[in-house]
Amino acid sequence: MKFLGNVLATLVGLFVFFMICFFGLLLIGALFSSGEEKVTVKNNSVIELDLSQIKYDYAGKTNFKDFDYFNADHDGLSDVLKAIEYAKSDSKIKGISIINNVSDLGIAQTKALRDQLEDFKKSGKFVYSYSNAYTQKEYYLNSVANSIYINPIGELDFKGLSAEIMFFKDFEEKSGLKMEVIRHGKYKSAVEPFLENKMSDANREQTTQLLNSLWGSVISDIAKSRKISTARLNQIADGLLARTPEMAKAEGLVDKIAYEDVYHNDIKKAIKISEDEDYNKVEIKDYAEDIATSNIDLSSNDVIAVIYAQGEIGSGEGDVNEIGEGSMRRSLQEARKNKNVKSIVLRINSPGGNALTSELIWREIELTKKVKPIVVSMGDYAASGGYYIACNANKIYAEANTITGSIGVFGILPNFTEAIKKIGINVEQVKTNPNASEYSPFKPLDDNYRGFAQEGVEKIYGVFVKRVADGRKLTTTQVDAIGQGRVWSGQDALKIGLVDKIGGMDEAIKEAAKLGKTSKYHTQDFPEYEKEFGDILSKFGLAQSKESIIKETLGEQNFEILKHLKKMTSQKGVQARMAYELKIK
Repeated sequence: MKFLGNVLATLVGLFVFFMICFFGLLLIGALFSSGEEKVTVKNNSVIELDLSQIKYDYAGKTNFKDFDYFNADHDGLSDVLKAIEYAKSDSKIKGISIINNVSDLGIAQTKALRDQLEDFKKSGKFVYSYSNAYTQKEYYLNSVANSIYINPIGELDFKGLSAEIMFFKDFEEKSGLKMEVIRHGKYKSAVEPFLENKMSDANREQTTQLLNSLWGSVISDIAKSRKISTARLNQIADGLLARTPEMAKAEGLVDKIAYEDVYHNDIKKAIKISEDEDYNKVEIKDYAEDIATSNIDLSSNDVIAVIYAQGEIGSGEGDVNEIGEGSMRRSLQEARKNKNVKSIVLRINSPGGNALTSELIWREIELTKKVKPIVVSMGDYAASGGYYIACNANKIYAEANTITGSIGVFGILPNFTEAIKKIGINVEQVKTNPNASEYSPFKPLDDNYRGFAQEGVEKIYGVFVKRVADGRKLTTTQVDAIGQGRVWSGQDALKIGLVDKIGGMDEAIKEAAKLGKTSKYHTQDFPEYEKEFGDILSKFGLAQSKESIIKETLGEQNFEILKHLKKMTSQKGVQARMAYELKIK
């Protein structure tokens, strides 16, 4: 038995040794090589605009401290836009093909990409589009193309915008799982689903106005590209008059009904090669990587720092999908202290979040603004806490369809008193002073504690309003009138003084250069995130995240419901958050 035990121990030891070697080699390979050959862009090439893996404005730079390893990704929307800009004058590139496009980009991001493609066409090069079926958002992007193709048995979704909100009041009463809400702002509907079982008049009013403003921006762009009036586009949407390929072509929304092979043959004709030849294709991610690593203009020492604030606002370091005080404050400090940085563009794409973190970032912006000008560029969202960190910039740019404002705060406290009664649990408290126990989710929320909590919310709302009033040169009465948690489109925000101009990143960078008194410069992206060993394993697929495991088990839709409930119940402290999670369809 001892012999067998020794053999087993040896086998286990060998197994562990080989596993360590295997993962060690894999890790070394990931750290010190890209694992892929650098793509060579050939003459007479066409860019394939595959957006399936493009989600964020900024793909991120990461410093893995344990290994002294630095990694910079080049698959953010900002990289794609720069690549398309460069492709205008690249003699090797003849055109861009958008084929069966699927993307997670928001409406304002799609607008920025659409504008870049419109500018690309001015070079005389083509943009062609093909899809088996166009969703509404995909059609909005693809409508910029010179020629739009659709599969003979495909379909086109064009019906207007809608938004859907889930309400939990009846569920709370039946289950005993209650959310105690403390808020300021009659439009602060982030908490409305826990207070009502239907949409309030105020919420319906703001949502209707917001959707109409966004839709107006979308059809205005489509009307220009397709030479169809906005009135006719609304008629097409009302009657679903483009739901089949034949109907879409008759209405002028597409140019050709054909299979994909015909589409590729037409591209070959456009670049003047025979049908029996293959044309050269280069994926946009590869082209962006090539441009980012080999075509940086460093002829000027002057720098415009571009700091990306994307995702919800939380605490800690942050990453590409969460705004953390660590990376944001460090980035602002670095830009402030670097003598070559002449000005800063803060690119915000956030529905808000933690009020304290918003205030800390606001303070860092305030300190930086005394040294160098700051221009804000708003993406899909710059709402609530996202607007909080924007309001004191020298200039604010938004897209017409940016969702912004939502100047309001709230607190939410989960309470399980009724739920535990149903299963026979009772909780008692013993305390030396009246307020010693603070809040317990297993005891009813008393009026005394509610009063203190409301006092905290009112205090932060007052600070928020003052920050906006000072930054935008308005009175607190004016800000309160357009605040109360109400959300606005970028176009409407311009009218009420929350933003200065309608425009994208390019316009914001030009304004920053003007304020920084420089005409020859290059941009430098921030933040650089600092990560640990566990993060690098997940990055290179050596460890599966808890989130991905749960998502696989529950499925995408159930996971989103669980995530939403978890998000609402785990919010600590007062929140300066976007009025509600708006998924526009």
